[in-house]
Amino acid sequence: MASPNSGIPIKAEQDSDGSAQSTADMTAFQTRFQAMSENIITKIDEMGLRIDELEQSINDLKAEMGSDGMTTPSKTKDEGSKPADSSA
Repeated sequence: MASPNSGIPIKAEQDSDGSAQSTADMTAFQTRFQAMSENIITKIDEMGLRIDELEQSINDLKAEMGSDGMTTPSKTKDEGSKPADSSA
């Protein structure tokens, strides 16, 4: 007989064996949940380190561009917007 929530089993009265199985299932679930949580936290930490490295690389490139005497796009944009502001 299928339940309306076919993914969720219907529980009948449990004897001591069922209760022990339920406790074992809960322990296994908690162990898996803890492992997944730790894995997610580790991945987030790794992503944060990679973002920091990327940010440092960008800053290094900006500094390198500045030392080469090249203008940055933001300076060009500011210079381009000044005549538009003064004509308004």
